[in-house]
Amino acid sequence: MESASELVEFPLLLTPINSHYRACTIPYRFPSDNPRKPTPTEISWIDLFLNSIPSFKKRAESDSTVRDAAAKAEKFAQRYADILEDLKKDPESHGGPPDCILLCRLREQVLRELGFRDIFKKVKDEENAKAISLFENVVQLNDAIEDEGKRLENLVRGIFAGNIFDLGSAQLAEVFSKDGMSFLASCQNLVPRPWVIDHLDTFKMKWSRKSWKKASVIIFVDNSGADIILGIMPFARELLRRGSQVVLAANDLPSINDVTCAELVEIISKLKDEQEQLVGVSTSNLLIANSGNDLPVIDLTRVSQELAYLASDADLVVLEGMGRGIETNLYAQFKCDSLKIGMVKHPEVAQFLGGRLYDCVFKYNEVSS
Repeated sequence: MESASELVEFPLLLTPINSHYRACTIPYRFPSDNPRKPTPTEISWIDLFLNSIPSFKKRAESDSTVRDAAAKAEKFAQRYADILEDLKKDPESHGGPPDCILLCRLREQVLRELGFRDIFKKVKDEENAKAISLFENVVQLNDAIEDEGKRLENLVRGIFAGNIFDLGSAQLAEVFSKDGMSFLASCQNLVPRPWVIDHLDTFKMKWSRKSWKKASVIIFVDNSGADIILGIMPFARELLRRGSQVVLAANDLPSINDVTCAELVEIISKLKDEQEQLVGVSTSNLLIANSGNDLPVIDLTRVSQELAYLASDADLVVLEGMGRGIETNLYAQFKCDSLKIGMVKHPEVAQFLGGRLYDCVFKYNEVSS
């Protein structure tokens, strides 16, 4: 399932890791709960995964790289639904009790066993091509904002707007199939501040003090399309322009519409001009790392050795997207400053955080030096 080389702990997690780190943010159960009986939270999350099966099945049916895709897609839907129903009867089956990592892993396992390697490939390629054609325009709009604080806020809004392109969310998959996503309209239509977790003003102050200048920044990226190209890349470019080294950490293997490391290398080569620049900014300090991950969520005790090496002396860790920055790692503590940024795209997450659906999370933790 995972890359051949051994996975290691992310070196910037606060130690001792066993007492400080739990990957999953939302506890599905507590020690006092009956281990043989599913909790109400487990049931509501299992239902969320059950409800996503039709959109995954539809993608799988149209995967032209798989022979008898329609029959195999039907098998996937049946097999994964059976596993989820088993977990409702006995939470300890299939390696349970379930959490968001296990539920994602089981889904990927069933798809891969049936030969489905990348059922979102076609839509990812289409969205990447669209976003690449808009990149320069989005960057120029940002560059035209002279006030540094306002420019930063605009870049952050771009990350949220890009993060809407998420086909792992059943509601958004439906919206997307109807009319696609307009990036600039999404920027304008974000829920108003203050967001459910809103540390943007503190982050702005730190930014204005030229923090992370000549620093090293690790960004765990999320979706293909507008998310990586119009959300994260303009932000990364701004960091590069300020003199930071930027490491973009992307998945090893495909999972829903998340960008993989290999895809990211290709995207960036298309965004660069003949001088190897991103609209006038040098990319000599831009690195792309394979995170070692193969899911839309991430357990930071299992990352690639390559990423661990590159991250050892970073000054800022950014976890972007609902899977990596909210459903997992929202409360992760690091030895350096950290930023969790993403949009809330599941009602269950909104309820847990006490916010609205499509609310925004901008959680910044500063480590006193």
